[in-house]
Amino acid sequence: MTGSLMVGVEGRSLSVQEREWLGHPSVGGVILFSRNYVDPAQITDLVASIKAIKSPELLVAVDQEGGRVQRFVAGFTLLPAQHQIGVLFENDPTGAEELAWILGRVMGLELRAVGIDISFAPVIDLFKPDSNAIGDRAFHSDPDVVICLAGALCAGMRASGITPIAKHYPGHGGVTADSHLTLPVDSRSIEAIRSTDLKPYSAYRKVGFKGLMTSHVMYPAIDNQPATFSTRWIQEILREDLGFTAAVFSDDLNMAAAQTIEDIHTRVLYALTAGCDMILLCDNTADLDAVLERAPCQVSSNAKLRLETLYGSEPEHSHQNQFADWCSRLAKFG
Repeated sequence: MTGSLMVGVEGRSLSVQEREWLGHPSVGGVILFSRNYVDPAQITDLVASIKAIKSPELLVAVDQEGGRVQRFVAGFTLLPAQHQIGVLFENDPTGAEELAWILGRVMGLELRAVGIDISFAPVIDLFKPDSNAIGDRAFHSDPDVVICLAGALCAGMRASGITPIAKHYPGHGGVTADSHLTLPVDSRSIEAIRSTDLKPYSAYRKVGFKGLMTSHVMYPAIDNQPATFSTRWIQEILREDLGFTAAVFSDDLNMAAAQTIEDIHTRVLYALTAGCDMILLCDNTADLDAVLERAPCQVSSNAKLRLETLYGSEPEHSHQNQFADWCSRLAKFG
């Protein structure tokens, strides 16, 4: 995998045109959605056809958080929203931590069984009830609780061989607006953000995620660009101040908040220049030919090393005889 773009595909099998696009040297991965899914057998075949396109293989990812963001449902365990585990933490911290681990374990085992490498989870934004985009996708309003529960979820995911990619750096939970629909603006100071939203990212080695996804939120006290396009946020604060050495994904550059930069190719270049290793283009098949004609073909040598660590691996086999019990426990919350 050498390309800097992770792209979406339209259907439940690959078209001739999509095979051509995925073979382009600028493409390094594919992100799948509900539109691509029928059942486990079908998605296994689709993933295998994607993996067969070229060598090194394309990375294959999905958003399988639980709650309202679970792309594969039929034939998969219904996963609870993260906030349900955060609520449990109030009265039963040990039980909540165990349930977060089970969520990661079950999610990971089911995704690895169909060939997926990455789940864009956990959400480590802080909970705010009036946040339209995040809301119950977040564990808790206390960053220390988020660190605890996200760490357990990541441990379960890693034990199952699935790669955890946390989101949405440096924090989407503090705004009510949804970046899918408009540009959210967070007016807080860097000091306020460091003491809250940034804490789970500062603890990334403890939490155990292997990469992160940026947010398309603008923080005017820090930079006049959304975080995805901000050298200040990615290279200075994340890489230099926090010492983050893992992979950085952009959120989807087709979202409304990213369209503050009108031209899609310019968005790609700005995100790469800011420090993103891989760029998500989830829904722009009409523009993809033009993007591929102009996009950088190769990731940097450092980005390549980071991205090569993200392929799925063989699950640990310990405790797998408890799978039915794990699913039963999740079903009480799902």
